[in-house]
Amino acid sequence: MRIAVTIFLTDETIAPAPLARELEQRGFAGLYVPEHTHIPVERTSPYPAGGELPREYCRTLDPFVALAQAAAVTERLGVGTGITLVAQHDPIGLAKQIATLDFLSGGRFTLGVGYGWNVEEAADHGVEWRTRRELIRDRMALMRALWAEEPTGHEGPYGSVRASHAYPKPAQKPRGPVVGPRTLIGGAAGPKLFAHIAEYADGWLPIGGHGLAESLPVLRAVWADAGRDPAALQVVPYAVRPTPGKLDRLAELGIEEVVVQLPPAGEADVLRVLDAYGPLVAGDTP
Repeated sequence: MRIAVTIFLTDETIAPAPLARELEQRGFAGLYVPEHTHIPVERTSPYPAGGELPREYCRTLDPFVALAQAAAVTERLGVGTGITLVAQHDPIGLAKQIATLDFLSGGRFTLGVGYGWNVEEAADHGVEWRTRRELIRDRMALMRALWAEEPTGHEGPYGSVRASHAYPKPAQKPRGPVVGPRTLIGGAAGPKLFAHIAEYADGWLPIGGHGLAESLPVLRAVWADAGRDPAALQVVPYAVRPTPGKLDRLAELGIEEVVVQLPPAGEADVLRVLDAYGPLVAGDTP
């Protein structure tokens, strides 16, 4: 099982470059980071985990700048977003950022796609909350058009682009309906989410591992009904806090990669947690 990590990188935590070097040296598979452009002070959206919103949510680094720095100082470490708030981006500009990062990293980028939870943050970007899933679906289609090998246009309900010369192309080659980097969609299990995963993604990025024994057979059935190769489906539990036996249970479900949580802390504290996670990378019981 591959072990990657996620962390809220901020202006107060360990920096991307030294963290990436440590992760590659220690044998971790990848580094995933979240995204928030800003957190409005006046908001009504409750923090999904309950309680007060942690400080790091207001201080996150731009994920693409941070991951570019991480990729530049490593050779094998995967880099990814967990997640990109696609609805809050201009899709033409986002397609260029993604393609450039995947190209410069030699195909090491994973695009985690998320729908978000902060209504006020999304509203400041002009997002109508009830339509955000279809907006993201359309923007992903637009970006796939720009990533296509031949000039391809897109006309959708939320945006369009003319057939264009758009380089660089992502380093990762098309596979089935997916064009561009490895794409994983985050979100809670449900028929709409699973339909979108089967339509335009490589798999699912669920928070934690709870309930996978029940939801995985459903996703696999939707995936197969869409004509996708059963062996190609990737499910990557995200922000997992490993406990004894948890990774073994996930492995029994066919999970091949897990993203474990690091604290949003300084270098010394983060390295201590990496030391504690060392046995996971070695394949020993945590």
